[in-house]
Parts: sequence; structure tokens; C-alpha cells
Amino acid sequence: MAAKSSTETSQQKISEKKKSSLLSQGLIALSWSLLFFFLGSYIITETWFWGYRGKWTNINTYIPRKERIFTEKELLQFDGTDPKKPIYLAIDGDVYDVTTGSGWYGKGGSYHHFAGRDAARAYVTGCFKDHLTHDLRGLSVEQLKGVEHWKKFYEKHHKYHKIGRVLHDPIPEDKPIPKPCKSAVNQKP
Repeated sequence: MAAKSSTETSQQKISEKKKSSLLSQGLIALSWSLLFFFLGSYIITETWFWGYRGKWTNINTYIPRKERIFTEKELLQFDGTDPKKPIYLAIDGDVYDVTTGSGWYGKGGSYHHFAGRDAARAYVTGCFKDHLTHDLRGLSVEQLKGVEHWKKFYEKHHKYHKIGRVLHDPIPEDKPIPKPCKSAVNQKP
């Protein structure tokens, strides 16, 4: 009978070793799968979550910060011309840090004209010379929805983050509304 119980004990030990081995192999396989998931995502989409560019993937979303208030003159100091300073832009009063996009917003970049200012009007009119202003007077409902779209773009971007607000001087009532430019006339209102 003693022989039988030692045989049962050794069989139990072998069974436990198999279970332990299967569990460890499963954990190793899961670890490799997760590694390939995130690495593959980063290599292909330059994001860790397969292109999802939600606010929750931006680490800056979780870092509590005091919102900074800028004047227009202060904001202009962060226009990407000084490589030692971050690059900021504003849209409809909200200021975003776009330093990680310095290839686009820095000196010589395609969107450098947006850096260091609130050019909300130009985002929806396409007039990058005459409409680099926060003045939204005279825009259509669709164009105002376009401004909101761009605000959401920066708010939810995986690399950019909101850092504050810009205070604009009031627009004088007698100041004329910016005239449409040629590229804005060709757009549907």
C-alpha cells in the first residue's frame, strides 16, 4: 500500500509540473503577444495603440498642470523660431503645446504660420496670409463647426496637449470683418 501511495504522489507531482509548465508557457506566449502588439503598432503607425489618437493615450493628459494664461504678445514668443523654446499655437483661445510636431510647426515647417498665435479663422478659410486671426465674425455655421473640429483635433491628439488660454484684446465694433480671400471664395460655406 505504501508503494501505491508513493506512485500516486509521484503522479500528482508530475501532473502539477505539467500544469505549472503549461501556465508558464501561456504567460510567456501572452507576454510575447503583447510585446509584438505594441511594437508592431509603434513601427507601423508611430503610436502604441494602432493609430488611436485619443486623449487617454497622451501621457500629458494625466499630469496635473496649472493652466497658463498668455497675452497675444507672450504667445508670439513660442512661434518655433527659437529652438530652445517650446512651440505653442492657439485655436479659439485654447493654447496647445505642439513642440513634438516641430517639423510641421517649427521654422520652415508647412504649418509654421499657425505657431505662436491664435489663427482660428485661417483653419477654416484656408487664407494663410490675411486670416491669421482669432476673429471669427462673419463665418458660416459650417465654418464655426470646422473651428470646433480643429479644437477637438488638438485636444485629443496623442502628442499635443493643452497648456492654457490666450487672452485676446476685444475686437473693436468698427473694425471690418476680414475680407474673403481667393482660396476662401472657392470653398463651400
